[in-house]
Amino acid sequence: MKKKIISVIAGVAGLAMAYFLACGISHIIYNRPTDNVAAKTESTTESTEQGTEDAKAAMTEDEINEMLSGMKATETAETETAVEGRSEVVPVKFEELQAVNPDVYAWITVPGTDIDYPILQHASDNSYYLMHNIDGSYGYPGCIYTENLNSKDFTDNNTVIYGHNMKNGSMFAQLHKYEDPDFFDANREVLIYLPNEVLHYTIFAAHIYDDRHLLYSFDFTDPEVYQKYLDSIFSIRDMSANIDKDMTVTTDDQIITLVTCIGSQPNNRLLLQAVLTDREPGTETARTAATTE
Repeated sequence: MKKKIISVIAGVAGLAMAYFLACGISHIIYNRPTDNVAAKTESTTESTEQGTEDAKAAMTEDEINEMLSGMKATETAETETAVEGRSEVVPVKFEELQAVNPDVYAWITVPGTDIDYPILQHASDNSYYLMHNIDGSYGYPGCIYTENLNSKDFTDNNTVIYGHNMKNGSMFAQLHKYEDPDFFDANREVLIYLPNEVLHYTIFAAHIYDDRHLLYSFDFTDPEVYQKYLDSIFSIRDMSANIDKDMTVTTDDQIITLVTCIGSQPNNRLLLQAVLTDREPGTETARTAATTE
């Protein structure tokens, strides 16, 4: 009798072991997730879905452009305020812009083009705004930006400003208009607005350059280096370059260099360079003008 009982128990144990062994093999063969793995997968899926929702919630380029268009007063409002106040008007709503993104510190306008954007600078990541928009979302068109190698008051000898060459003509794409000599001759002004100042620049050069990093390649604080760099610009003989050789730019001057890509020349860049000719105090009156309209 005892032998029968022992035999039955052994048989049941054998069946149990066979079952668990079969389940284990099944998991290995068919890669079935355990409960923990399944839970982890579900959690990952939820995170992915949430990430998708966040991406969808980011502003589109059209929405960004619409928002930015409301951050600058109309030309009529600018003119009226400038006459009344006897000082240059800063038509940009910097407080509202900085509420969207505190990295906004200036605004660039290039008359004759659609270039009319805020300028941003990230405190620690110099390439951040290459692929991040003003609302912090990742992707094109990015922002017009400078690196923290430059100060934010445009007192450096050369302030380098970057922007994408977008196929839809936005950002710095219209710098390529300056490859046309007639357009270059007719459109020579760049305006930089700061919260309390208006900076006037005169364009003196538009030319193709290699893709070296200018601020790492040249010490513009060294007068000798700076002079050699300026001399190299005015001595360019490339027929595709537009250089106003009647202008004089010295090491006492501050310049800006606008940089964008060239679609057919990935190892080169188009540079538009302008010299500071006037720095005037300004008053931010855009909000007042917008309120009274």
